[in-house]
Amino acid sequence: MKKALITGITGQDGSYLAEFLLEKGYEVHGIVRRVAFEDPVHRMWRIRHIVDKIQLHPASLESYPSIYEVIARIRPDECYHLGAQSFVSYSFEDEFSTINTNINGTHYVLSSIKRLAPECRFYFAASSEMFGKVKETPQNENTPFHPRSPYGISKVAGFDLTRNYREAYGLHASSGILFNHESPRRGFEFVSRKITSTAAKIKLGKENKLKLGNIEAKRDWGHAREYVKAMWLMLQQDRPDDYVIATGEDHSVKEFMEIAFSFLGIDPYDYLEIDQTLYRPSEVMTLQGDSSKAKTILGWDYNLSFRELVEEMVRADLEQEQRS
Repeated sequence: MKKALITGITGQDGSYLAEFLLEKGYEVHGIVRRVAFEDPVHRMWRIRHIVDKIQLHPASLESYPSIYEVIARIRPDECYHLGAQSFVSYSFEDEFSTINTNINGTHYVLSSIKRLAPECRFYFAASSEMFGKVKETPQNENTPFHPRSPYGISKVAGFDLTRNYREAYGLHASSGILFNHESPRRGFEFVSRKITSTAAKIKLGKENKLKLGNIEAKRDWGHAREYVKAMWLMLQQDRPDDYVIATGEDHSVKEFMEIAFSFLGIDPYDYLEIDQTLYRPSEVMTLQGDSSKAKTILGWDYNLSFRELVEEMVRADLEQEQRS
């Protein structure tokens, strides 16, 4: 039985990936901060239905000894490094912790694998935010990076670290440059979930306002459930490499909002308030990915429509709000 280690297992992607790997017959391990063990109801809600099927280990991406100890104990066959400070707006507020956690955490995991489990296949969760001020549209694996946030900068550094460990030490280390991927498990701080959860609350009379920043920004939005399959496929290849994972379509925040509210029979403009404080200091207006390489080499494809994604999220939030 293969052993897989997931950092960030309590997050959106980590929870879907853990489910997927369990279905594949893996022994699944996850790194979790100690505070999550103290407050499992709030911090482990995405994995509570599988918590008895996986093995969790307390550690911190800010602590090399704790990462080293976990990897020494498990000696995984595959490692999926998803853990990070991933909220772009927050990275402007606390750029130091974002950069320290994201860059050092990646370095600690790579170094530990090199020393303790050199045959382990490693996946790094890169990001479309690395492209930032894009040089071309759509973006592919050869598009130059021009990050426009501390988060994007930290992901470029992690991408370069991963490539360096592949080239310098021969690790089977791959990066997935994932464009925006959402689901009912998305954190409430992200604009997609903010829209769907607020729409549900307005429908039920629990809220009367939706505050958004730049609604003209466009993103390539996919479903996280489908994107984790691409992560796994990367580590099944004979040769490690880097891949863009995207739908190939871009849609604005405005479109996302309009679909979400129309699904509930509500006019969003009766409740929308544009808040200038929610604009980023340096905005990224358009991101759209070209995943031709992943389709050709990995055999990965994406078939869910943008509308289906948004409506699934709204439906889930409405059901949750009706229960609460």
